Amino acid sequence: QVQLVESGGGLVQPGGSLRLSCAASALNFGSLTMRWYRRAPGKDREFVADISSGGSLTDYAESVKGRFAISRDNAKRVVYLQMTNLKPEDTALYYCNTRSGGYDYWGQGTQVTVSS
Repeated sequence: QVQLVESGGGLVQPGGSLRLSCAASALNFGSLTMRWYRRAPGKDREFVADISSGGSLTDYAESVKGRFAISRDNAKRVVYLQMTNLKPEDTALYYCNTRSGGYDYWGQGTQVTVSS
């Protein structure tokens, strides 16, 4: 059983920055790959980034490469998404995700709105 809680979303101007956090309840957090997804209104869920259990391997969607950075603190059981140079097209509900025991876990999402 894993519970994920995202936070850090908000309203930001284009070019601004936000850092999202995802707190996990899993005691085996340090063994889990963590992922960020987002869903914009009227669009399908989109992969954003993931990070390996130890934090050494990361992957990003092409649309966010060079602007977003995923990281984690296994001692705190938190995964972060540092977002810079935000664009209006980044506006979405951002979710963190992990798989454990063959089951996909999702947080409730945190809203990011990029608008002038």
